[in-house]
Amino acid sequence: MDWKKEIKSWGLILAFFAFLYFTGLLPVIQGAVQSVLLSTGLIKPKLERVDLTDQNFDYRGRFVDLQGNEVNLQDYRGKTVFINLWASWCGPCRAEMPHISELYKSVKDQPDLEFLMVGLDRDFEKSKDFMEGRTWAFPVVHASFGLNSSLQSESIPTTLVVNKEGKIVFYQEGMSNFNTDEFREFLITQ
Repeated sequence: MDWKKEIKSWGLILAFFAFLYFTGLLPVIQGAVQSVLLSTGLIKPKLERVDLTDQNFDYRGRFVDLQGNEVNLQDYRGKTVFINLWASWCGPCRAEMPHISELYKSVKDQPDLEFLMVGLDRDFEKSKDFMEGRTWAFPVVHASFGLNSSLQSESIPTTLVVNKEGKIVFYQEGMSNFNTDEFREFLITQ
């Protein structure tokens, strides 16, 4: 084995990843690769009913939309709500956003169905800057006031659906392509 060639090869690989990391391109590339993976249909949401039938959604909480207006969770009582927790630095979050946008476009005219994409960046401006120039259609808010107990999660992205009665009927940690006929029908029938 030629050690000089081996070290040179590993050095080039490390230099490439260091370049991606220090230029901030690594999450962008990760997100793009994951988005392509989601487009294949290999990763779909598990529509098994989560056994949270006794768990009511906590409507206490406030957010700030990208225009700086306060959004109160109480305003969503009596509606089906699709909630996604994300951050600008999260590759899987970036990967699923185009698919969530397409889902939103296909159901946005359904009565009593709302979407909330909740940005979790520590700095509101980071979430706002990330969304600027994007053509995604869904409503975006920032968790400037923190998260209530129903929205606490071990990882992101996290997606949940709350039905009109205020029960959590879907909960998933991790990315998925929610723009499927099966999930769309599930969402509409809540």
